[in-house]
Amino acid sequence: MANVLFVCRQNAGRSQMSRALFARAAGDRHAARSAGTTPADRVHPEVVEVMAELGIDLSAQVPQRLTEEHARWADVVVTMGCGDACPYIPGRRYIDWELDDPHGRPIAAVRATRDEIARRVAALLEQLER
Repeated sequence: MANVLFVCRQNAGRSQMSRALFARAAGDRHAARSAGTTPADRVHPEVVEVMAELGIDLSAQVPQRLTEEHARWADVVVTMGCGDACPYIPGRRYIDWELDDPHGRPIAAVRATRDEIARRVAALLEQLER
């Protein structure tokens, strides 16, 4: 079992979608959390909307601040645009996903980001389960 931490700046878009898609695909085989370096007050409405299309409700999720404790919990840290603000913990595997921030983007663009995240989550799961 692997612990995977998804990190972006606000923990209101990319990392929330990633955690939710990973959790659904992994079931109880792996654990996932998400956090942000400068968390927003809520998950972006456009993200809530496109995830609801897949039957995933993010409306009650509260963005979390990234802490060193989160990074120590993780075996794998997936970063998305947080740059040098992400803590580095030796012995963890780090992966950087270059993805557009969905905040304020048209729904079609947010869907495209969601679908790209789903593809990357599937590839990550395949790697973890080899």
